[in-house]
Amino acid sequence: MRYDDPWYDALASGWGESAGAGAPAAVPPAREEGRAAADVYLEVQRSEAFQEVRSRYRRFVVPAVVLFLAWYVAYVVTATTAPGWMARPVAGAVNAGMLAGLGQFLTTFLLTWAYVRHARLRRDRAALELRWDTQELARGRGDAA
Repeated sequence: MRYDDPWYDALASGWGESAGAGAPAAVPPAREEGRAAADVYLEVQRSEAFQEVRSRYRRFVVPAVVLFLAWYVAYVVTATTAPGWMARPVAGAVNAGMLAGLGQFLTTFLLTWAYVRHARLRRDRAALELRWDTQELARGRGDAA
C-alpha cells in the first residue's frame, strides 16, 4: 500500500493495516527520490513568494498588536490612576469604566475579524500556492517554486 500524501511520514499505531492480514502496510520512505525535506523547506523559505507572505503578515500583525496593547495599557493605567473618571456615570448604572471594559471586548472581536479578513484577502491564496509548491518539491517532481 502506498500513501500519496506528502505530509505523511509514518503510520499511527494500528492504522493502515491490511484488512484481515494483521500485518501493517508498508510505510514508504520519507523521501524516495528528490531532495531531503530540510533542503526543500529552506528553499521555500528563501523564495520571494514566502518572503512576501511573511511580509504581508508582519505588516498587519505588528501595528495591530502595538495598537491593541497600547489601548489595553491605557485602559489599565486609567482604571488605576483615575478611578474617579472611570466611575463617572454615563447612563443610569453604566459608568465610563464599564464602557471602556466592554470596549476591550469589542476591540478583541474587531481585531479578530480584521485579522481573518486580511488573511483571507491578502495571504491565504499565496500561502496555499506555497503549500502546493512545497509538496511538489518534497515529492521530487521538479522546481515548482
